[in-house]
Amino acid sequence: MELLLGLVLLCGVADFTRGLSITTPEQTIEKAKGETAYLPCKFTLSQEDQGPLDIEWLLSPSDNQQVDQVIILYSGDKIYDDYYQDLKGRVHFTSSDLKSGDASINITNLQLSDIGTYQCKVKKAPGVANKKVLLTVLVKPSGTRCFVDGSEEIGNDFKLKCEPKEGSLPLRYEWQKLSDSQKMPTPWLAEMTSPVISVKNATSEYSGTYSCTVQNRVGSDQCLLRLDVVPPTNRAGTIAGAVIGTLLALLLISIIIFCCHKKRREEKYEKEVHHDIREDVPPPKSRTSTARSYIGSNHSSLGSMSPSNMEGYSKTPYNQVPSEDFDRAPQSPTLAPAKLKYTYKTDGPTVV
Repeated sequence: MELLLGLVLLCGVADFTRGLSITTPEQTIEKAKGETAYLPCKFTLSQEDQGPLDIEWLLSPSDNQQVDQVIILYSGDKIYDDYYQDLKGRVHFTSSDLKSGDASINITNLQLSDIGTYQCKVKKAPGVANKKVLLTVLVKPSGTRCFVDGSEEIGNDFKLKCEPKEGSLPLRYEWQKLSDSQKMPTPWLAEMTSPVISVKNATSEYSGTYSCTVQNRVGSDQCLLRLDVVPPTNRAGTIAGAVIGTLLALLLISIIIFCCHKKRREEKYEKEVHHDIREDVPPPKSRTSTARSYIGSNHSSLGSMSPSNMEGYSKTPYNQVPSEDFDRAPQSPTLAPAKLKYTYKTDGPTVV
């Protein structure tokens, strides 16, 4: 009897533990930036779970500075996916029938800000269950550049470098020679998996085409490098050429400055002369006005003369009239002597 009672109790406990449960184990998912992440959450129900079905996904940010955020919710047969602004339009349930037991979601166009712990909560009273998924977003190596740091001359030391523009750590490097014997020089073998190969005492045998492949857990990128080890250049000739070129450049600059200065001086002189010409200067007296003033003075003198001195005065040649204008411009026609007509009256001569 006691044994039968114990079996009944054990069966009852077993039935109770077979309530709502999430069958997907907790896991870590790694994806590349820009890709789509699938976060699984599958569950089973029991006969005791009779309440309404509620499904909720929460995000715990990786910086641990923010509280958990609801990113998507299913409640009352409706889906609400606009709770979290950073994931708005990028998070969706994968199943069209959530009651079938699949609460998995997809997050599209992954960004570095999506890194964190996501928690799936399923509730159907009285059953409640939850599981966590850790999402890590990595950046693929891209924009890788191969180049030579130094002078590619025989006997010189230089470096071969391989640098990706972006890529999440850890990064793995691999150098290969693609031309000739396709064998890496023996001194370089220790650095074949390094981003930098140090070349010592270079020889022409090092010439060829090399590739560098950069990898991480989500992708890879590659670049090519053509190495040409040449004999040393004539440094003395190079230096002499540089000096001559510099001197010629200075001479040309000096000539240009001189020409500009000369042109400015000429323009300044022309402006000064033009300004002097335009200044107001009193015009010179005309010959006509000079002659008229002289004749007028003679008229007044003659009017005061007596008949006794008139004879001597009339003998004076008129063409000897002192005039500055007549002497300065002899090419102009000379005014003819004025003809004077005298009438005598008792009180003295009168000029008509």
